[in-house]
Amino acid sequence: MNLAMICYILSWAVCLIGLFLLPSCVAALFYQETAGLVYLAVAAVYIAAGLLLTRKKPASSRFYAKDGYVTVALTWMLASILGAVPFTLAGDIPNFLDAVFETASGFTTTGSTILTDIEAVSHASLFWRAFTQWLGGMGILVFLMAILPLSSGRNIHLMRAESTGASVEKMVPKIRESATLLYKIYGVLTLSEMVLLLFGGMSFFEAITTSFTSGGTGGFGVLNTSMSAYSPYVQYVVTVFQLLFGVNFGVYFLLLARKFKAGLLYEELRWYLLVIAVATALVMWDIRSLFPTLEEVFRHSFFQVVTIMTTTGYMSTDFSLWPSLSQSVLVLLMFIGACAGSTGGGMKISRWLLMGKYVRCEAKRLRHPRVVYKIRLNGSAVSDDILRQVLFYLVAYVLIFVVSLMLISLEGYDLVTSFTSVATTYNNVGPGLSLVGPTSNFAFYSPLSKLVLIFDMLAGRLEVLPLVVLLSAMGEKCGSVLKRTKKSAA
Repeated sequence: MNLAMICYILSWAVCLIGLFLLPSCVAALFYQETAGLVYLAVAAVYIAAGLLLTRKKPASSRFYAKDGYVTVALTWMLASILGAVPFTLAGDIPNFLDAVFETASGFTTTGSTILTDIEAVSHASLFWRAFTQWLGGMGILVFLMAILPLSSGRNIHLMRAESTGASVEKMVPKIRESATLLYKIYGVLTLSEMVLLLFGGMSFFEAITTSFTSGGTGGFGVLNTSMSAYSPYVQYVVTVFQLLFGVNFGVYFLLLARKFKAGLLYEELRWYLLVIAVATALVMWDIRSLFPTLEEVFRHSFFQVVTIMTTTGYMSTDFSLWPSLSQSVLVLLMFIGACAGSTGGGMKISRWLLMGKYVRCEAKRLRHPRVVYKIRLNGSAVSDDILRQVLFYLVAYVLIFVVSLMLISLEGYDLVTSFTSVATTYNNVGPGLSLVGPTSNFAFYSPLSKLVLIFDMLAGRLEVLPLVVLLSAMGEKCGSVLKRTKKSAA
């Protein structure tokens, strides 16, 4: 493992986080808040420390898959801790663990919060909350790769470790160009949403923060009522853009390359839209008597289905008061998630497709043992390596979910609260049901439970493997140290 290269990348990440804090200073200056001085001071320290640590370049830039996973896991953990510092120093979140929870929820685009009164928080901190979700949506290191050549063409290991879905390939020959292209598409979509929200009567601050949080499919709002206080026009705009950000960005690349047939007939995209349509129809039928007009029934059904499936987690109405069928549909959508290669969370449509095709293929093999069957996705054959990765992810996902649920259940809250707390944080959704419903928060949990949920948020966003590799590497290192200690003692 190239520890020098890992430390070098982490140093650049520290510098980058400092730069990311600067826009919050501008927000504080505009609203004449003293919190801006805190953000400026913290940003200066991070930038200075990062630049100082990057002065010495590593002798070798060799970088392998294991290094990529470890780097990604450490970067996201470091970002969650460093990003929490200004929250605490500014006095908006005095408890540092709560600040780490909020920051991890931001960077992982989860949207679960410990804040009881969002509107009492300074504009600097509200902007930082929103900005963390926009940065986390596409990935911290993807941004770093877009501006810096880091490891002699081996950045694919970083991109694969940080990006979501069953597999990640380069859009163009060079990884740096791929990362730049991703952020260009991401930026254009975000800017387009912001302009449309401004036309809907939103203030500039509300429009930019909402565009950041829906772009990153995170769901942090600047009002205690989330999206329910805004006009139907704003809710429709936000719904459509949440849906767009939940699409695999590879589809947009195909459309830009004028490969319209390949883009629009993308298999995962078809199933993504089909699930949204069916779920919306089911919820509409179930809540048809709760609203006076058909338009309201459609709008709230469509909004909540899209916001949960894309794991954004906004609220247009209190869906915890809906009938059990609608709540069950929304909980199932938490696990399905958005498309691979999008900013959304969950298990991803592509994995569900591969698992379904694998089951069907094995059923055929039982009937016809001598026939060779090949699983295909989007017209291409799926390698055994990809299938093994999906199986590993599924097993690890279930194990972490079960252990987390057992630990959270020690709190003694009802099963719906405990189950949806883990489901919503692990799938990076935001709100759950019962005590963690859309009008509630996670402030009541103990420090141990908050640590478990922070781990779940990181594991869900990084899709398990980077954290597993990091823990494995730490275990190997501790084992070798113990062996050397025993030998020296003998």
